[in-house]
Amino acid sequence: MDPQYAADARHIWKTYVPPRGQADTVQGELLRAVEKLRDEAQRNGNVSWDEHHERLLAYLSERLMGSESFDAETSRQLLADLRRLVDFERPCVDDEPFDRITYRVVDWCRTHPESVPHEHDPELRR
Repeated sequence: MDPQYAADARHIWKTYVPPRGQADTVQGELLRAVEKLRDEAQRNGNVSWDEHHERLLAYLSERLMGSESFDAETSRQLLADLRRLVDFERPCVDDEPFDRITYRVVDWCRTHPESVPHEHDPELRR
């Protein structure tokens, strides 16, 4: 992972992601969602994949793809990476798609430097 993106992601994690449960900010929830999906795929082979993982993926897609923050090529790559994760029967064990999604989360956070409140999803159990 690019060192500056890694540093920014660490800052977002430490600042906005709680030890348990959903984040109170969109910044934290975006990064939390990426890491929950990465953990399930790489550590667990997606054996526990359920509708809650799909909710995390949908949240990422809605927030990032709907933001109009990225140029056409970046949006195309982001969409491809998100679609790769949808195929839960073939867990993504490579870091590259998760890292690229993390880059987009960091980019989104850079364009939203003030905390954006996240409305907790009462149905989300991950």
